[in-house]
Amino acid sequence: MRLYSRFKRWNSWGTEGFRLSTPQRGLNHLSSLLGQTTPLPEAQLIDCLESLPASRLNKQPISDCEFITTDPEIRLRHARGQSFPDWLAVKSGQIQAFPDSIHYPDAVAFPNSPEQVRFILDLAQSDDLNIIPYGGGTSVTGHINTVLSKRPSITVSMSHMSALLELDETAQIATFGAGASGPLVEAQLRQRGFTLGHFPQSFEYSTIGGWIATRSSGQQSLKYGRIEQLYLGGCIETLNGRLDLPVTPASSAGFDLKSLVLGSEGRLGIITEAKLKISPIPQRETFNALFFNNESEAITAIQRISQSNISLSMVRLSLAEETIMQLKLSNNQSAVDWLERYLSLKGYHNQKCLMLIGLTGSVRSTRSAWKQLKELLKPFQYWVTPKVIGTLWNKGRFTFPYLRENLWQAGYGVDTIETALVWPKVQSLVKELENRLKAVANENNFSIKVFTHLSHIYPQGSSSYTTLIFPVASTYQETYMRWQKLKEAASQLINIHGGTISHQHGVGLDHKPYLSAEKGRLGMNAIKHHLKLFDPDARMNPEKLITTGH
Repeated sequence: MRLYSRFKRWNSWGTEGFRLSTPQRGLNHLSSLLGQTTPLPEAQLIDCLESLPASRLNKQPISDCEFITTDPEIRLRHARGQSFPDWLAVKSGQIQAFPDSIHYPDAVAFPNSPEQVRFILDLAQSDDLNIIPYGGGTSVTGHINTVLSKRPSITVSMSHMSALLELDETAQIATFGAGASGPLVEAQLRQRGFTLGHFPQSFEYSTIGGWIATRSSGQQSLKYGRIEQLYLGGCIETLNGRLDLPVTPASSAGFDLKSLVLGSEGRLGIITEAKLKISPIPQRETFNALFFNNESEAITAIQRISQSNISLSMVRLSLAEETIMQLKLSNNQSAVDWLERYLSLKGYHNQKCLMLIGLTGSVRSTRSAWKQLKELLKPFQYWVTPKVIGTLWNKGRFTFPYLRENLWQAGYGVDTIETALVWPKVQSLVKELENRLKAVANENNFSIKVFTHLSHIYPQGSSSYTTLIFPVASTYQETYMRWQKLKEAASQLINIHGGTISHQHGVGLDHKPYLSAEKGRLGMNAIKHHLKLFDPDARMNPEKLITTGH
């Protein structure tokens, strides 16, 4: 049976054979800022397999079940995701570390139908097992980790349930298997003249079920909406039976049960089918790049854009430090050299900020939106770059995870901190957060580079997305301690300022300690109550969202 792709890297992002080059002068720039560093040694796949503990699963119930396997390599490849602790675990070969409460899955299932998902859930109850839903393995906050338990666990990969099951062209509704990844979704829809329009950074591997379970946001959410605007209903298999969510244009019939599923992180059950709002493929789509002279003016401009009702598909603002880093790490150095010289002549120096504008729709609507935008921006000092700059960004929009690997090979750890706040708090939190991270690094005797962009805007506020790059320590454990101190300081500061602990990455294990500060006592009790109803014995993805003790 088709189990998984052996071409996918077991301890990093992407497929074997594809590498994203990083310009030497970009690495030299980082070295000048952060000092010399030595990469940590990496474990080999064969060594990890030799140390893999035997499966604790009773073989008899699955001996004749072709879609469940205890193969050691498959278990290993489904043990961790893409969070910073996950990277340390797989790079070091210490899969059960970072933190020490992690365990391997005892088996991995690849169901082909809702009936086979039902079989797995029934098996969990009869044989006292835990279940870990698995989409594309792209979680950056620890969603798919098997937490140490007396119960054996089965990780359930939804990769075989990825087909377009139904398309209603009149209502513009598509029904997909929840295991469909971003490229599979778009490829199947585009054959019929439609698009979902959901393009998160993890688009290459993340899946519909994962998007729903973590309340994902795509890069063009300004036009298409976040996943909660695209998700219309479908089916979820729970330990207490199937939950069907029918689709209606609108309803006032009590609570919206879709809201329970959105952000549930596998705690309610396994999403098997999803009905999604789709759109016709746009006639025209372009991405334009603008430079502003300073951060304060750029943030004021993006706030006004967010409240203008101009039909844009994306607005993304890189603040000054990120703009500099983007230019340094660009692979098109000849274009960057020309751009830097031209900007300097126009008076754009170290405080310049890059804004990217997405225009999606008909030829007429995109022209009208661009005209309205230029009218809105008349009070500001900005410069529109040649179209090639926006085109280059669009071409490489999903490559950041590959850059993360290159920097790791050069001896640097990379992680991100993201939140969302109302407009009056955005600029002050960004500055305080960056300064706090620098202070933590200084207090613990290591260097750090921190930079931020605003990637999703709303009339009331914006998300902020801060990247941190720091040298690895001499050991994996010390590197983990560096990350822990940075993560804790940033998360506490976000709680204090009233930001969300996660705008688009979900909670998982990494954000769980800070969830109660956002939800409050009564809110956390409401979450516990609903989880208890669907999963009374805490078998579904235990220890996510709340502590279960199982």
